[in-house]
Amino acid sequence: SFQVLLTSDVPTGDVLLDETLRHIKATESSETVQTWIELLTGETWNPFKLQYQLRNVRERLAKALVEKGILTTEKQNFLLFDMTTHPVSNATEKQRLVKKLQESMLERWVNDPHRMERRTLALLVLAHSSDVLENVFASLADDKYDVAMNRTKDLLDMDPEVEAAKARGAEMIWAVLAAFNK
Repeated sequence: SFQVLLTSDVPTGDVLLDETLRHIKATESSETVQTWIELLTGETWNPFKLQYQLRNVRERLAKALVEKGILTTEKQNFLLFDMTTHPVSNATEKQRLVKKLQESMLERWVNDPHRMERRTLALLVLAHSSDVLENVFASLADDKYDVAMNRTKDLLDMDPEVEAAKARGAEMIWAVLAAFNK
């Protein structure tokens, strides 16, 4: 399993990322990527590590996306209670990301994850881990859909440990894929 080792604590300028850096820096031992994902998303209740959890992660991420004009905030009524939702308000930005992933698996296919742009590879891994990858390719013609899904499956079925060892600068992406594949 992949250990997280802090190589730089230079602030990124993003509130959540900088808070994460402070938590990683404050730990006495190195933790695995899986452990950090669980801690930082609040998916674990380890009483000895509660101080490393980020508070209200989903709400803070949604708020940041609302501030950037990507999402909007609405109240939805669900029978007995009202719930805050964050639907997409910038369909152009969503479509840009969908097109970027589609093209990366079709017209711009490089047949080597180490030649893919890291941000695109990360987006692909996150879309897969969020179960929205089929939606990304749903608008494609059947033959292109099959090609995109088969290439994606081949890529995501690669051994993350082997790929991370070859990945100059993209090791964390492979570590995240390994964590989500467990």
